[in-house]
This record gives sequence, C-alpha cells and structure tokens, in this order.
Amino acid sequence: MKSKIFCMALLCLLFHHHGLSQNNLALPDTVRYIISDSVMIRTSDGATLSAVIVRKKGAPAKLPTTLFFSIYSNTQRSLGEACYAADHGYVGMVADTRGKRLSPDKIEPYEHEARDVNAVIRWIVQQPWSDGRVGMYGGSYCGFVQWAATKYLNPALKTIVPYVAAIPGLGLPMENNVFLTVNYQWAFYVTDNKYTDTAVNNDNARWRRMRINWWEGGAAYDKIDSVDGTPNPWLQKWLSHPDYDGYWQSMVPYKEEFARINIPVLTITGYYDDGQISAMEYLRQHYRYNLTADHYLIIGPYDHFGAQQGGVANLRGYPVDSIALIDTRAVTFQWFDYIFKGGKKPELLKDKINFEVMGANTWRHVPSLDKMESSKLRLYLDNASDGQNYKLLEKKLPKEQFLSQTVNLADRTVANNDYYPDPIIKTELDRTNGLFFISEPFDRPVTVSGSLEGALTAIINKKDMDVGVVLYEVTPKGEYFELSYFLGRASYANSMEKRRLLTPGKRETIPFTRSRIFSKQLSEGSRLLVVLNIDKNPFAQVNYGTGKDVSKETMQDAGEPLNIEWSTDSFIEVGISR
Repeated sequence: MKSKIFCMALLCLLFHHHGLSQNNLALPDTVRYIISDSVMIRTSDGATLSAVIVRKKGAPAKLPTTLFFSIYSNTQRSLGEACYAADHGYVGMVADTRGKRLSPDKIEPYEHEARDVNAVIRWIVQQPWSDGRVGMYGGSYCGFVQWAATKYLNPALKTIVPYVAAIPGLGLPMENNVFLTVNYQWAFYVTDNKYTDTAVNNDNARWRRMRINWWEGGAAYDKIDSVDGTPNPWLQKWLSHPDYDGYWQSMVPYKEEFARINIPVLTITGYYDDGQISAMEYLRQHYRYNLTADHYLIIGPYDHFGAQQGGVANLRGYPVDSIALIDTRAVTFQWFDYIFKGGKKPELLKDKINFEVMGANTWRHVPSLDKMESSKLRLYLDNASDGQNYKLLEKKLPKEQFLSQTVNLADRTVANNDYYPDPIIKTELDRTNGLFFISEPFDRPVTVSGSLEGALTAIINKKDMDVGVVLYEVTPKGEYFELSYFLGRASYANSMEKRRLLTPGKRETIPFTRSRIFSKQLSEGSRLLVVLNIDKNPFAQVNYGTGKDVSKETMQDAGEPLNIEWSTDSFIEVGISR
C-alpha cells in the first residue's frame, strides 16, 4: 500500500507535465531572434490572452507558425520552446490559457479553450509575418487544447500533433466515470497563481495524508476537500457532472463533430500512459465519424511523461527495446516540414498505425487498429481451479457456471484492485483478493497486441460496482509482465453519458473497451493471466452500490457485503498472431 501511494503521488507530478524541464532553458538572445514576450490577444468575449513569439532574424518575411498553447505558464520555457521552432524555420509561438501569466481574467481550466485557441489562430493569420498557416503540438493539457481547437476548426489550422492528449471527463478527473484521487491537487497547481503552484503540487505528504484519512474515515468523496482542510471548488464542480454530459461535451469534438476534422493529425502516446484512453478515444472517434481521416499514430512502451520525450531506457523496471527510443520533438518538426514544406514524411510513419512490439525490438506498421494482429483470441472464464488460479478457456463451457466473490466495502484493512503498473515486471502478485484466471502455455512464440476488451456477466446483490481487470503475461520464469488494465463503473458500461443501474439479483452483462492498448511478443511457454476484481482503495471513489450519486455515498452506505456471482460466459479478448 505504501509503495502504491508513493507511485500515485509521483504520477500526479508527471501527469500534466509538458515533457521538458521548465527551468533548464536559457533565455534566447536578441542578436539572432526577434522576440516579443508580452503579446496580448483579445478574444471575442472580451478576455485577454498573453503569448510569446520568436522569429529568426534573416528568415523569410512570411512563415507558417507553430503554436504551443499551455496552462503551465513559464516565460523562460515559453521563450525556449518558441526559439526551437524559430531555429527550425517557423514562427514560434507559445500562448497562455485564459487567466495565466499576463492575462487579467479568471483561470478556468478546460472551459474556454475551444474558442480561445481559435481566437489566437485568427490573430496569427492577421499578422504581417504569418503566411496564413498554423500547426499545433504539445502534450497532455496541450494535447487536449489542440483537439479543443478542432471543435470550431479554423481553416488556418493545418495540422495538430497531440501527445498523450487528455479528454476532460473521460480520462480525468474521472476514468470511465470513476473519479480518481490522483489528480486531486492539479486544480490548485494550475489555478493558485498566474504560473504554477509547484510547492502545493509537490506536497506529497499532504496528499497522501488526505487520501488515507478520507479512505480510513469513510467520508463521502465530495467531502474529501474537507478532509484536506482546503475547499476545492473545481473538484466540486466536476463532481456535479458524473455523466459525460453537455458540460464535458462542450470542451472537445463530440460524435459527428469529428467528421469535420479534415486536417492531418499525428497522435503520440504510450502503452503505459495514464491518459492513454483519452488519446486513443480521439483517434477512434475521428476514424469512426470520418472514414477518410488522415490520422497517424505512434505508440510504444512510454508512460505519460516519457511519450512526450520519446521514451526512457528503463521504464519502471522494464528494459525498453532500444528501437523504441525516439525523439518526439524531432519527429514533430519533421512532420511539420512534411505538412508545410513538402519535406519527407517522418521515417517511422510507414502506415497509419505505428507501434513497437515489446520484446521483439521492432516496429510494426498497419492501416488500422483492428489490423494490429491477424486474429482475435477470446478467452472465457472457467470455474475449475488449481488452488491458485482458475482457468482461461478458448471455448466457453457448454453450461453456464458461476464463481463467487464477496467484498466488504466497509472493510479498511484490505484494499482491492492493485492495477497500477509500477513496476511493470513483478515477481509476485497480491493474492489476498480478486479472482485469477490463467491460460494454457503458448506452444510457440506469439505476439499479442491491441486493446484489452471483453464482456463480464454477473449477478450482484447491489445496484452498481466499480470493476477492475488486469492482464499479465506470465513468463516461463514465473515473472508477471503487466500488459494492460481496465477500470470502469458497471452502470456506465453501455454509455458513459447516461447511468443505468444494475438490478440486484438479475444476470447482467458489462462490456468493456476503454483499456490500455499494448503490443508484446510472448515467448514459448508464456501464459496470459487475468485478474478480476472490484475497485476499493484510496485512489478512487468507493462505489457502495446504493444507486445514489457515488460522490455522496459514505461508509455508512456499505450495508451488507457486495456479493458477485461471475458467470463463465464472461470473456476477455485481445489481438494475436500465432
């Protein structure tokens, strides 16, 4: 438990990081550059945004502009970022979100970017140094901002390169409708002042204490700021929107709006990016509503921070394949040269979907996500046990059987659902709770790729539950290599926009799709292990199953233990090449 708390606290520091240090860039000189560090831009609704612009002296009079739009205001870093773009033949511009740096307005994360970014683009193309073309790039919040811009797509925006892009209301502050404590302090970090409140963000002891006190005390989730002792109005506002409703839908393209996005897109994310489900949701929706979308993907063994740099040699104990290490920013500007200057497409982009196969030290390139592997492997739950594991079967049992699980939601001596992949390779698993299902060994090397998907069928005695599914490779040496995981609320399984409670005592099917995409070569003798559990720990809301707003449930609502009868009709599915 202690190690997980530390890891999640560390995660929060990285989750919205740009991918570059904010303090290690010297200010660019005025001998080689024309620098404007206090540009003020008015929006149509009367707000004022600030920006930094750098142009290279001696460059052509008109150039395309690269726009980096950020809530993490830092003048020194903005100048360095813009200088890099100027060195590569562009007008470099970094704009601050409303309320940040020199802006006199209120800081209101997520709520104005769809229109504010387009106000900046309109301003750019009116400048004498603009050739009328703009490209955007950047990670996490800066990735979200690019997709926000496409909601009201300005014709001058010719391409976006979002890394690990967030979707407010889907990947954070809730995941599949489950609110997470890992992002709790982020609102303070970005709204406390005109820049960032690093001290409050780095106060790991405070956030650990808050989580544990809330968890052990059993207070409602909407009282967690009272447990901390400081009101968190942004959390309260977000908690008032547990559905993916109009509030969240107004921030980024929604459904048919993706059909109008006709510009080239390059998405970059990682198998271990905590926000991967957001990045991939943009891609899936773009292709769903625009069958001819010009959308490329680069994905490999990176976390949220590493994807913005191009990876690290050792990721949470996993020695990353050397071929997986790339230079994200170099690829970005190669892409810009391809779009704006007729340059060569980045070498890595041999097809629309470009992914590194962990363990094989190779990249593969396919035209669509469903082509990542040649076939699908469906594995059903079995009720036959060898004492430690149940079986995963390639054929469903001829007659449905059930496996029982009981979870005391009021018990704070036990935390359920240890899903977070740190370390990625484990020598043992916590087997004090959850159900473990293992496949037969593969009789030859295989690759397994794509999204962990499936459908769980169960009968429960309550109206709701939060489900966790974790997928491992069990190597012939007995190590557990984490491949993917899913966390989601059963009542939103069919629609994240509208909650549909389960009926106690009724057989219900819970499909799941928004998990982490991955690719891994498995050796002969390896097996797949699925851990099925209920989410109950300090890192997310506790769903007590009453059917009330989960944020308002307390430990007093726990009542009798949650009893689940898991059906052997339940299955998981992954892509495989044998």
